[in-house]
Amino acid sequence: MSEAIAIEARGLTRRFGTYIAVNQLDLRIPRGVIYGFLGPNGSGKSTTIRLLTGLLTPNAGSVNVLGLQLPRQADALRRRIGYMTQKFSLYGDLTLAENLAFIARIYGLPHAEVKHRSDELLDRYDLTRQRKQLADTLSGGQRQRLALACATLHQPELLFLDEPTSAVDPENRRDFWEKLFDLCDGGTTILVSTHYMDEAERCHYLAILETGIKRADGTPQDLMRNMGATVVEVLGPNLRKLKQELLQLAGVRSVAQLGEQLRVLVNAQSGDPVAWLRAHSSLGASAHQLALVRPSLEDVFVTCTSNSFNNSFNNPVNTPANTPAINPTHNTTRPG
Repeated sequence: MSEAIAIEARGLTRRFGTYIAVNQLDLRIPRGVIYGFLGPNGSGKSTTIRLLTGLLTPNAGSVNVLGLQLPRQADALRRRIGYMTQKFSLYGDLTLAENLAFIARIYGLPHAEVKHRSDELLDRYDLTRQRKQLADTLSGGQRQRLALACATLHQPELLFLDEPTSAVDPENRRDFWEKLFDLCDGGTTILVSTHYMDEAERCHYLAILETGIKRADGTPQDLMRNMGATVVEVLGPNLRKLKQELLQLAGVRSVAQLGEQLRVLVNAQSGDPVAWLRAHSSLGASAHQLALVRPSLEDVFVTCTSNSFNNSFNNPVNTPANTPAINPTHNTTRPG
């Protein structure tokens, strides 16, 4: 496997009884990027991370992480990766300094390095004043930063973050992502799962997961550009009634209300979507204002995971020439 690739998985599958949690997943993740898993609860994000860290054994497929074959070389991998779980998993009855010291012993850090490295991380994540405070008494944002400090204490090459910001406020989420970009700039490859659209847009590359299947992947910008639909914003009265009418049109993929306007996803094959909507609905005889707008990642997600339109991602996603190609997937087979 090329040194430029951090993770490569082919046909990765994991079952729990008759339930297929991860279904023939292919991944090719470059080193030195932030790669995101976007999907709702039950989409297979956490199970995939456990497979990629060696904590779970796949039922089928192959996994190569940092040049190591899993699960055979899982023990060798664990010293080279960091893992921040979705639920805060540090010891609440230990202080911050004690938690860091405990993690340092697990990773076998030399005793002479522990205090220096702990002080460095406590300062970086603005936790120096809390170093003697019990972890249970921290706020949500402080717990999050402590967990990140512990996950990066041994300076891992690859960092796994499972919905790390699900319990913190927007300000702390923004600050947390600044820290991730600092880590990435220093050479750390990061895989992060999320169900927040704004976080997904921050990733260099992104995979959209649904029921254990990868529906598409690529850069957020390319996914939006190649979504196979256009977005029309409709402004005017009686939006609830209008929404139900538009949903009956075969060329309309979804309609969402945002305050005093509707956001309508129309098939790209409809030509002029504004004229098409007016010609096929009561909008033609109304004073509603219609305008084409830029797609969002939420529009991509809705298009990609809609049962009727899973085949919409038919165009290859273009990736920069200096990075390995990451292409959309066309597998629309559901488990079961």
